[in-house]
Amino acid sequence: MKLFGEKVNHKIKYKRRVGAYGIILRKKKLLLTEQITADNNLEIQLPGGGWNENESLIHALYREVLEETGWGIKILKKEGIFQRFTYMPEYKIWAHKICHIYRCTATIRKTEKLEKNHRFLIMSKKKALETIVDKGFKYFIRNIQLIH
Repeated sequence: MKLFGEKVNHKIKYKRRVGAYGIILRKKKLLLTEQITADNNLEIQLPGGGWNENESLIHALYREVLEETGWGIKILKKEGIFQRFTYMPEYKIWAHKICHIYRCTATIRKTEKLEKNHRFLIMSKKKALETIVDKGFKYFIRNIQLIH
């Protein structure tokens, strides 16, 4: 499994966090989420997030995308998986994140009500690659064909 970002610090106890994220196509552009971080910065990300024990990764992706963007999606293909070790200030934990990446297409806007500090953006692949900080997300975006 590919590793992006910081290497493991063996002095830190990491909590395993498994999540599902979507590279969501919308008219040859990408549907992304903008989040206000714990330190009041704006961060552009792939929509998605952690799964709960009582749900599948697919269900977690549908739920997270809806909560963060208000959009429904159709999952087309699993693109891959990567891991990273990071501090998550919103949860106050050091996490071993295992990120499952899916190619999706946006269907319809289902709700205006979004998770606090989130809004959706639609942008070109080029702009997304310039804006997104997460190296794992960038790797998968770089390798996707925008055909929808």
